[in-house]
Amino acid sequence: MRSTRAASAIERLNTRTETREYSMLRTSDERFVLTRRVAGQPMEKLNEPLELDEFVAFVNAQGPQKAKRVSKLDVQFEKNMRNKKDKAPPEGGAA
Repeated sequence: MRSTRAASAIERLNTRTETREYSMLRTSDERFVLTRRVAGQPMEKLNEPLELDEFVAFVNAQGPQKAKRVSKLDVQFEKNMRNKKDKAPPEGGAA
């Protein structure tokens, strides 16, 4: 089903926000709408109907973002690359 990616994006968003207030609607023309339901308030549509890829990108940008995991090796690699650039001779210089 096409909506599996969209449903997975909603599940990730609900996990990041630690609440189950987000869901999606699927329109008759195969587009998706993100909705938010808070107790005591009517359902709120957060976007206009979007195609699948646009919808998944929109949902992924919502809510708090997870910090990207960085290993010690990644940190050391970045440090080595910066040091290598600093020690490189200027371009176009005579050797």
